[in-house]
Amino acid sequence: MKKLLILGSCVLIAFTARAQQKPHYTQYILNQYIVNPALTGIENYTDIKLSHRHQWTGIQDAPVTSYLTIHGPIGKKDYRTTATSFEVPGENPRGKQYWQDYTSAEPHHGVGLQVINDVTGPLSNFSAYGTYAYHIGLTPRTSLSGGFGAGISRISLDAEKLDFGSTVVDPAVYAQNGVLNKTRFDMMAGLYLYSPDYFIGLSAQQIVPSKIDFSNNAIRPKEGKSVPHIFATAGYRFLVGYDFNLIPSIMVKYINPMPTQIEANVKLQYQDFLWVGAGYRYKDGFNGMLGVNVSNTVNVGYAYDYTTSRLNNFSKGTHEIILGFLLNNKYDDSCPRNVW
Repeated sequence: MKKLLILGSCVLIAFTARAQQKPHYTQYILNQYIVNPALTGIENYTDIKLSHRHQWTGIQDAPVTSYLTIHGPIGKKDYRTTATSFEVPGENPRGKQYWQDYTSAEPHHGVGLQVINDVTGPLSNFSAYGTYAYHIGLTPRTSLSGGFGAGISRISLDAEKLDFGSTVVDPAVYAQNGVLNKTRFDMMAGLYLYSPDYFIGLSAQQIVPSKIDFSNNAIRPKEGKSVPHIFATAGYRFLVGYDFNLIPSIMVKYINPMPTQIEANVKLQYQDFLWVGAGYRYKDGFNGMLGVNVSNTVNVGYAYDYTTSRLNNFSKGTHEIILGFLLNNKYDDSCPRNVW
């Protein structure tokens, strides 16, 4: 009960202080679409991702995040236009020759859908967005896309979970019963520059300001509100020998008035079949991940986070899993070409 009280209080303080209001994603490198709508329709197939993240296991009512994303291209000409562009038996399908023959994107559109459910103690945030992006080649090997998303976000508070006996956590909602909901309109936008060697992304989520309170104007010592979240990502591909790709990447998050957050990852991929990786979140902890492409239609990734903060005294770590499906993958791509 003591742990629940501490966690519940911290969550409410975080929302009031306009702290981070969007979930963490350790495996953002496997699905950058979840933080940047400009990736909508970037590949030659419909990409479906299911993810479940249980943060700080061992702590009661710690954050649990699940999402479903679907996106695909419209009017995209496939890059495999010659007989020699197919995989050659006995050669690495993601080797040096593959990237030498890489060409930028033909102009095309993309549409997608994101559904996210994030629950922490008495608070839950369910959101759904439709997204759109347009892709165009800038040079023979470099492409640029711009996209946006629009939808709804519903923040819910289970008032019954604020009953801690003799301790009144929030008198504005303590007397209310059941689940209190606030639904608001929300938008996101982003840009993404990509080539066979690197990617650079910039996006903003929660860009429509709106207040967050459940007191029905009864008590308002300080108004809570949603704040924009800015994400900057970048990565580079190194060919290591004949069979391996080494891909270091970084994500920087800016959420006023919090300190800037920095996450760095490195992913080592064997052909287009297997990958392992490791990462560090500044002043928070380390992570490791591994994954496999089961076939040309299914892939699985898993990550484990070890926190170095004081939460490590109570937490048994964070687990995150991603399950991906590639639909209408007529050229048997086993892994993404533009989303690394």
